[in-house]
Amino acid sequence: MFRKKESNNHQELDMNRIPKHIAIIMDGNGRWAQKRHLPRIAGHKRGMETVKTITKAASQLGVKVLSLYAFSTENWKRPEEEVSYLMSLPGKFFNSFVPELIANNVQVNVMGEIDRLPKATQEVVNQAIQDTADCDGMVLNFALNYGSRREMVLATRKIAKAVQSGKVEIDEIDADLFSKSLMTGKFGANADPELLIRTSGEQRISNFLLWQIAYSELSFTDELWPDFSADSLKQAIYQFQNRDRRFGGIKTNK
Repeated sequence: MFRKKESNNHQELDMNRIPKHIAIIMDGNGRWAQKRHLPRIAGHKRGMETVKTITKAASQLGVKVLSLYAFSTENWKRPEEEVSYLMSLPGKFFNSFVPELIANNVQVNVMGEIDRLPKATQEVVNQAIQDTADCDGMVLNFALNYGSRREMVLATRKIAKAVQSGKVEIDEIDADLFSKSLMTGKFGANADPELLIRTSGEQRISNFLLWQIAYSELSFTDELWPDFSADSLKQAIYQFQNRDRRFGGIKTNK
């Protein structure tokens, strides 16, 4: 785990060691707006532009999956006006950005309990998924109405039903089967993030990809999400590349 150091120095990335899956907890939109004496929704609007910037930067670097925590199952507790605006953001985002996503060969995926979103939001999300279905480059994976504990409960139910129907034996239940039963299972070898970034200075996971980040490198930066840039992303990757990742083992000199 590490905190990102602010730096204006350019560091050379090893393009052969770019994380295949990067997950980001996009935090700080509200505080960004409040610092400027603006309504919180102004921060969310600016944060949407950051999503576009980081998506293109990650795709150009060769990232395979970019998972963005857009709306958690706990975010429904926010003021009604703010929630209503957040539910309108997918429409504003995809209407303006889908052509660029297609041009950059980026496929949209959305994980979470989509069927519990407002009907208009569901339609926009499903349309974006459909419009980019033929793209086979980076996957832009939005976590929308998502909570990791809920995800694990749903995966457990899925496995239990498979056992009940005789499709799976109890002794066949293992970590691999559980991983495949999660919402990220469709990403195969890229299901688990190698790097998790959280902006705004908070140092917690907030119910995001709890199973999948067992061996992820964690990066916490004081930058608020609307201020996060392509250079910020490169700095986090540079620090990732300088970590000693042993996955519970030790390295021996040969």
